[in-house]
This record gives sequence, C-alpha cells and structure tokens, in this order.
Amino acid sequence: MDKITKAQQIKQLLILKSLGYKYYNPNLLEQQNRLDLPENIDDLKNEVLKCHLCHLSKTRTNVVFGEGNIGAKIMFVGEAPGETEDNSGRPFVGRSGELLTSMIENVLLLKREDVYITNIVKCRPPKNADPTSEEANTCLPFLKKQIEIIKPKIIVTLGSVALKYLTTNELQISKVRGTIIKQGDLTIIPTFHPSYLLRNPSAKKEAFEDLKSIKKLYDEITS
Repeated sequence: MDKITKAQQIKQLLILKSLGYKYYNPNLLEQQNRLDLPENIDDLKNEVLKCHLCHLSKTRTNVVFGEGNIGAKIMFVGEAPGETEDNSGRPFVGRSGELLTSMIENVLLLKREDVYITNIVKCRPPKNADPTSEEANTCLPFLKKQIEIIKPKIIVTLGSVALKYLTTNELQISKVRGTIIKQGDLTIIPTFHPSYLLRNPSAKKEAFEDLKSIKKLYDEITS
C-alpha cells in the first residue's frame, strides 16, 4: 500500500470516528462472542437487545431476536426483519409471516409456537435491503449461539441470504431447495423465502414439495 492510499484511508477512518463509528474486526468479534456470549437464551436475548456493534442499531425501532420453542426440533432462519417486524420486535409477523405460519400449520402440522423462528440479522436494514456482509457477519455469532442453545435437528433456511451465511457457499437456492445440506453438525434444508412466494405464487408448489421433505425428515427424527 503506497503512502497516499494509506493517508486517504486514515483520513476516512478519522472522519468515521468523528461521526461516532468504531472499528472492529469481525473475525475477532466472532471469536470473542463464541467465548463470552451467555449460555441461557433469555440472557442472550438481553445481550442482543443492547447490541450496537453495527450501524443498523442507529436506524432500528426494535431488535428482533427471535421467538418460539427453545427446545424446538425445527428452526426457521430468514434474512432480516422487515418494517412490521421492526415495529413489533417479533419475527415474521407481516404478510410473509402469515404465509410462513400457514406453511408450518398446514403442511408440517405443527403450531407456530412449536418451532423457533429468527433471522440472520436482528435489526432491519433500511428499505428492507439484503443485509451486507459486514452486517451479517457481525450478527452471525448471535445466531450461532441461538443454534447452540436450542440444538434444532433441522434448520430451514428461508431464501438465498440465509442459505449463503449458514452454509458459507454461493449455492443457488433454485438448485438446492428441498435437499438436505450437512454443514458441520447442522442439517439444513433450504426453501424459498415467503416474501418471494408472495411475489411469485407459481413457486408455492415447489415450496410445498420442500415442506413435505421437511415433514418426512421431522417425522423420522421424532418417531
């Protein structure tokens, strides 16, 4: 790196610092959180509610931690809260949430409170944009700790963003949806995000097939 480029970067960092931003190393942050995050779900939630590690904390109305059965066999993971979720502090309570609840109750034959529902990031990105890699990687330790505490047998990723950050691969959801993906100790089954299904009703048939595969695996695990 030449001296001019380095000087420009230092200047930019000083400007950001004057605006209240703080530098952190996501890799060190994840290592620290893995060691220091609470082992109890309520204590973890309280920790997340106080989080100001990325700029999304400046624009959120509420942190959307997640909800459901902490002994759930199935966990659903979306990408990020939307406006309705940001206002309520609960995941998937808008139109996408209504569809997800219907999918859980009518195909999996479970109650919404029987599963656990959360997102990759816990704060709403402005204008419902996909979370950036910085935002996602900052929040991932919280999600990983949720998974560690709840110990779901099946994780259903909703959409390409959740699939990307839980598998660390650039997999095309249209090609892997409904299939079982092993990621370490995790068993992941991807399907379309409910908001995608609302925009593309013709894909509901494929999502229904995915849920039938999830139902079959769930029955095998719990029998």
